Amino acid sequence: MKKISDQELIDELKFRFEQKETALKELTIITEQLKVVNKKLSESESLKSHFLSNITNEIVNPFASILGLSRNIQAVDECKCDKVKKMAAMIYQEAFELDFQLKNIFAAAKIEAGEFFPEVYSVNIRELILSEIENFQFKLDEKQMSLDIKFYINSIETTNNFTFKTDSEKISLVVTNLLDNAIKYSNAAGKIEIVISVENGNLSISVKDYGIGINKDDLQLIFDRFKRVDASINSVNRGHGLGLSIVKATIDLFDGSVDVTSLKNKNSHFTVVVPEKEAGADIGFAIDGNDLLFDMDDNEIL
Repeated sequence: MKKISDQELIDELKFRFEQKETALKELTIITEQLKVVNKKLSESESLKSHFLSNITNEIVNPFASILGLSRNIQAVDECKCDKVKKMAAMIYQEAFELDFQLKNIFAAAKIEAGEFFPEVYSVNIRELILSEIENFQFKLDEKQMSLDIKFYINSIETTNNFTFKTDSEKISLVVTNLLDNAIKYSNAAGKIEIVISVENGNLSISVKDYGIGINKDDLQLIFDRFKRVDASINSVNRGHGLGLSIVKATIDLFDGSVDVTSLKNKNSHFTVVVPEKEAGADIGFAIDGNDLLFDMDDNEIL
């Protein structure tokens, strides 16, 4: 057996010590990384659990209201038409809210599954926007709010209908969520300003409210699917935080942009820009988010 000198033994011990020290450092780094991952997983589970609680409230509450009001209508005397009309209006409002929330939930599910694709047609933008505003009129009336809307083509204001090649259903999704957000976080008797413009092949949708505003630090959180700036389940403002995340995902789908500026307790201003797309093989004309007209014989727009 070869005799090891004192120096060789010292060098070997030094080498092994350095290896052990390096391994310990790597283990410490991995441990810290695992702690970070574990914390994020815990936060994610907590956020998703809270998110599911919000969704449950948003679905169960309207159903309970609809069932209760329907039962009351059945018990009303035949002559009490005014009472029936009031309850019918309340049923409509709850059903509208439920339909709105479910559309967002289904859209979020498609986004998560990677099945969120554009279907491009020639869309009557003015009719689509005005139709969605009319649908939300009862919400504006509830808060005694006013809404001002203007349309522009190449910087010139217009009152005529005009078309733009895009996905009508997804543009409706963007408009309704921006409008719902503006109403929700506006003060009573407030004002909403909407400007729709088409210029250089881009559709711009601008929605400005004069409500509670958003803290600067929260401007990025508002697009997170599982977070709400006001995270309370019992918040006065209904909703589960999906709306603006769906707006962002939809605009990203079209290679567009989303810009938001806000002053706390003064206003919030959202602007989305969508580039025009080429229509698909089947030529269609969309009146609003649900209606499509085709000429199946010669592919002409009806």
